[in-house]
Order: sequence, then structure tokens, then C-alpha cells
Amino acid sequence: MDAQNRGRAEEIDPADQWVLNPDTGHYELRLDQSAGQSPSVVPPRRASSRTQTRERTANPRREVPGQRSRRAGNGSRSAGASRDAAAGGPGQAGRRKRKAKKSGKKKALLWTGGVMGFVLVGVSVGAYLVYDRLNGNINSVDVGDAAKGGTDGPMNILIIGTDKRTGKGNEGYGDRENTTGHADTTFLFHVSGDRTNATALSIPRDLKIDIPDCPTKQPDGSEKIIPGKAYTKFNESFGVAGRDPGCTMRTVTEITGLPIHHFMMADFNAVKTLTSAIDGVDVCLTEPIKDDKYSKLDLPEGDHTLEGEEALAFLRNRHGLGNESDLDRIKMQQQFIASMIRKMKEETLGNPKRMLALADAATKALTVNKEIGDIPKLKGLAEELGSINLKNISFMTVPVIDNPAETVKATVVVDPVKAPQVFTALQNDVSFSDVKKKEKAAKSKQAALLKGPRAEASDVRVDVYNGSETSGAAQKTLNWLQVQKGVLKSTNKSNAPEKIAKTTLEYAPNQADQARKLADLMGLPASALKKGTEDAGEMQAIVLTLGADFKGEGVPISGPVKAPEVDGKVQADKKICAK
Repeated sequence: MDAQNRGRAEEIDPADQWVLNPDTGHYELRLDQSAGQSPSVVPPRRASSRTQTRERTANPRREVPGQRSRRAGNGSRSAGASRDAAAGGPGQAGRRKRKAKKSGKKKALLWTGGVMGFVLVGVSVGAYLVYDRLNGNINSVDVGDAAKGGTDGPMNILIIGTDKRTGKGNEGYGDRENTTGHADTTFLFHVSGDRTNATALSIPRDLKIDIPDCPTKQPDGSEKIIPGKAYTKFNESFGVAGRDPGCTMRTVTEITGLPIHHFMMADFNAVKTLTSAIDGVDVCLTEPIKDDKYSKLDLPEGDHTLEGEEALAFLRNRHGLGNESDLDRIKMQQQFIASMIRKMKEETLGNPKRMLALADAATKALTVNKEIGDIPKLKGLAEELGSINLKNISFMTVPVIDNPAETVKATVVVDPVKAPQVFTALQNDVSFSDVKKKEKAAKSKQAALLKGPRAEASDVRVDVYNGSETSGAAQKTLNWLQVQKGVLKSTNKSNAPEKIAKTTLEYAPNQADQARKLADLMGLPASALKKGTEDAGEMQAIVLTLGADFKGEGVPISGPVKAPEVDGKVQADKKICAK
């Protein structure tokens, strides 16, 4: 029995699996007809819905969803939309009132609205993830310490769209060697520590970067180090030389300085099944797209609803665009995913049939790291992310410039001026949306670490490590602290075990007053403070490790208070027509 039929009687239309709970006034999904439930509570099926279901099953030559666009105003509707209209939502007629436990499922639906595209797809099914029948759909990969796991602070999730060709109709796309695919469309989804806002940062597939060495789990449980590669395209961070999603995660950390806590990965088939599950995604064009040779798209100016094959062609297309570039395609993808979010938020949540189809399609389509590789963990992630307001989700692209080493401009490199500003803002959890800064700071647990009493400088006991690129930084800082700031109980511990991007200050709960004082002296942001769980002994020192952000003794290491201006930023709640 396949995943769609597990846990329910055969030939029951998904819309008929929902019954009204008279005690709550909410519809509830009944997956197991035999689990002590009387058949008398099953609502009568409408003949039109059942007849159409049988016709669809018996007619293998029916039209494939998505192989056409539906123009606004032409009165056409998809077969799926017509079936919904014919079948209707679960009605009350014929249902017998019965007692039932109070349900939290409608609340679970509300947990899940308003998160970016594939993240939304991956975690918005929280209302359904309590059902075992979806658990077997999820694929997970052990990427070792590349996945940092859950966090109470800012969270970074890497969304990887691969160009894997497997699946009917995908032969003309992407990876022609029929491997695991490459990192074709990648978003770094940064969620703020207080869960009020999020930033989706697109990483161009043709960005020239250095891929680091990557420890990779093998099928027999052993670990193999996949050698890195200098100055190559970003899309080679996955699927080349045996690199797994963990290699892409490590590469993104190298680029941005941000730890990656989880990943979600989907291939071409995911785009087709997910867009069909929500009956299409609305897009608008200020100029027509005509690409007879590659994507076969022929879309006039105006509004369109795309699903299935046509949605995939839209996301993959670049030859029909002005510059035929990957950067132009990224803009289209961002606008498409923003529209997808709005569709799910406004029309899918609360529609039982669409939600069930979305849940089944999403769990089948996604591969995730093992830390979120089962239903309860994925549901927990949904609860954390689902409350973010659409207006506080920003889409942007890593700032890049044309590769100066190329005569014919085919690739890009990180903008040496603008990109570090964006990375620093994200490292310091600065919002790119219009979240009120005072409200954000009040809710931030991290900012609260700087509130409280300060010790005297002479009472601060600190060990200083150099994890920066500056030779002698620990000794210079030690001299400055002792001579100019009166921190006499300070010690130079030489080089840190490894280089780090951001300066950190580790301390025990009973050393908080010392940590606050040293943070004041050094000009450390709240994000640098790392509070332990156990009290320290009387002679134990707090630990200051200087990172790549160290600019010199006495120079404040403070994060930005305002995000930099970024070209092409898109807000998820805004309808913006693609150009």
C-alpha cells in the first residue's frame, strides 16, 4: 500500500476524510476508518466528485496538470479547480453529531503560515505531521557536524534545489549525466533569534568560490574526506566527486561566516508536485517571455497561474529573459516563491483537500538532515517558524560583480564591498525587513545578556585566545587591557585551536558581571556573548577568543544596528511583476 493510502480505507476521497467536530466547530482529519469509528459518521459522498475521481483513474490520457497557463480574465480554470468546485468542501449535511476530544489541529494550521517557499512547503504541514502515514515519506541524510542542530538564537536553514533529472518529463532539464544533481537553486534562510523576521539570501549557481574539504558519511557508516576545490562554481558543492548536502552547507559557511543548522533539499519533481498540490502559483509579467528552444515557454505580458511542468519551466528559464543570465532567473524565482507563500497563506491553509495534497507531496519531495528527519522534529520546526509575518520576510541575492578574470563574462564573484556588509548584518541578526528595532531588542534573549550589573575592571579574570588573522593579536589586546583598562587578571593563551569569523566571549552564569564589563571595554555586540550552563570556580577565567572581525586593540567589535541597502530586495507580502 502506498503512502497516499496508508491508514485509510480504499477509495475514500481525501475530501471525505474530514468530519465536523461539533464540540470545536472545526473539521478534523479521520485517517483510519477502522479505528473504533462508526461508518455512520462518514459524510455522504457527492456523486460528481466520486464519478470524476473514477474517470480520472480510468483515463490515463487525461491532461497533465501544468502544461498550460491560465490567463487572468479568460474564464478558464484548471481541472483541479473544477474538481474542487464540483466536490465542494466537507459539508455538514448527513453528519451525525458525536462527542470528540478538543482538537488543536486548526491551531497547528496557523502555526505554519507565512514561511519562505520551500521552507514553508517543508514545515507548513505541521497540522498533518502528527499522522504516521506521512512519516515514511521523509528522506534524511546524516551530514555530521555540518548541521549544527536546533538553536534558541538565530537559525540558518539551507534550501537546496538540485537539477536532478529523474522523473517523467525531466529529461530535457539540468544534469545530463543523471547523477544526484548539483546545487542549482540555493537559498540561505536566516531566521531571527526572536522569530519576528527572516531573510532569504539567494546564492548564484555560477558564483566562483572555494569549496572546503568535506567529511562525508559513507553507506557503510565510515567517513570519507572529499577534497575541496579552489575557485570553482558554487553548484559543484553538491553532487560532484561524491559531495553531499553537508559539503554545500560547509561551503555556504565559508562564504557567509554563518553556521548552518539544517538543510532541506528538493529536485525538479518537487516543483511540479507541490505547485499542482496548491492548484498553481500566480505570477505577473511586465514583458512577455518567449523561449521556443529551451524552456518552450510562451507567456504574454500579464497575469498567469502556473503549475506542474509549466511552473518548472518558468523557474528554470533564463534564455527568455533580457540578459539570459542566472541573476535574472534568480529574481524570477524569488518573485515566484513569494507568490507561492501568499497562495499557501491565503488560500491553502484551511482548505482540507489542498492541505492533505500539500502534506503528502511535501514529505515525499524533501530530503532533510537527520536532526529534523522525522515527524515530531519537523513539526517542532514548523511551530518555531510559522508565526513570521509575510511582511517581515525579505528576499535578496548575495551581492556579486562580474568575474574580472573573464573576458567573456560567464561567472560572478562576491562583491568585495557590499557582500561583507550583508553577511555582517546577518551574523549580527539585523533585520532586512521593517520589524521595529525596539520591539525586536526587547524580545531578544541575546540582547538581554548585556543587561545587568558590571564588575570592576580589576575583578575581571580573562584568558585571551587569538582566532583572528592578525598575528600577535592576543598579546596586543592583553597589553591594552592591562595597561589602559586595568584588567590585570588577564592572560595570553596564544592561538585558538582554529580560526573563527566572529569574536566570542564565553562565561559561566556566575561570571555574567565580568562578561558584561569586558563586553563594554571591548565594544562587543550581544551576539558575541556565549553563556554556559554551570557556575565556574573562583579562579576560573572567562574566555575571550578574537575572531576575523577583530580590527585592533581598543577598536570596538560591534555589529551594525541597521541593515545595508540591497538592490533588488523583495518582500514576501508584495506582489511584484517579473521583468
